[in-house]
Amino acid sequence: MQSTTQQPRHNPLAGYMRQPKIYIRLPSNGEFWPDKSINIPENNEFPIYSMTARDELIFKTPDALMNGQSIVDVIHSCIPNIKNAWDCPTIDLDTILIAIRLATYGEKMGITHKIPVIDEEVDYDVDLRMLLDQQQNNIWVEQVPITEDFIIYVRPLTYKHLTQTSIKSFETARIMNLVNDESMPDEKKIELFNTSFSSLTKATIDLMTESIYKIVTPEGDVTDRKFITEYVANADKDIFERVQKHLTELKKNNDLKPLEFFTSEEHQAQGAPASYTIPVNFNNSDFFA
Repeated sequence: MQSTTQQPRHNPLAGYMRQPKIYIRLPSNGEFWPDKSINIPENNEFPIYSMTARDELIFKTPDALMNGQSIVDVIHSCIPNIKNAWDCPTIDLDTILIAIRLATYGEKMGITHKIPVIDEEVDYDVDLRMLLDQQQNNIWVEQVPITEDFIIYVRPLTYKHLTQTSIKSFETARIMNLVNDESMPDEKKIELFNTSFSSLTKATIDLMTESIYKIVTPEGDVTDRKFITEYVANADKDIFERVQKHLTELKKNNDLKPLEFFTSEEHQAQGAPASYTIPVNFNNSDFFA
């Protein structure tokens, strides 16, 4: 009779698999995440795992980069507590991406940029811990008071909405390049321009509608998406601009601050400014390269 060896129920290699490298708190503290899209630990400290080889390969897929799927897949892999990264509020996104980068490659990230005017390349190590600490100061102000008893409440956009906006911006830029083609008939240029302008207008209104989740009126609170959509489409211009300004200021305050650099006297003698800044953008494949 042939004997069989019973296989263990648990993988004996489990202890050798990746373990959490760091723990972080989200700026939102878990607010604005829909139900079932995230499991919040009791201590609000999310474990962050390093990327796998598969995760790195995902970033080599152009289509996945364009539609945002690569970012979503890597977030799911590195932060198991997040069940649907498409629902990630934008206020948390930079924190999550920085944490994954830090857990995978360490605290320093080398960047190369050119000094303005003289175009000399400079290498610099960014301290990701410092950027993580910076993001912990993010604040979201929900209320936009229109009058004492008419208040609009706004929430951060999700990563899904951010990606859709980026795709539309890319399509608009492509259309504008076509419009600048001198070989194209003027009638076709006008048609493409009108189409592009209409698309941008709709996108702006749609984003405003998605940002508003409640409106308090003297008659009661309104949360019905249909009613809010109808209101935004017919709101007074001044009210629309006030809400838009509020959202723009929140984005500016919560975005990663540009890095500031100072030049040497030698560089300044060549025409370079005494100081300059460069923007920090971590939502792309270069960040994880």
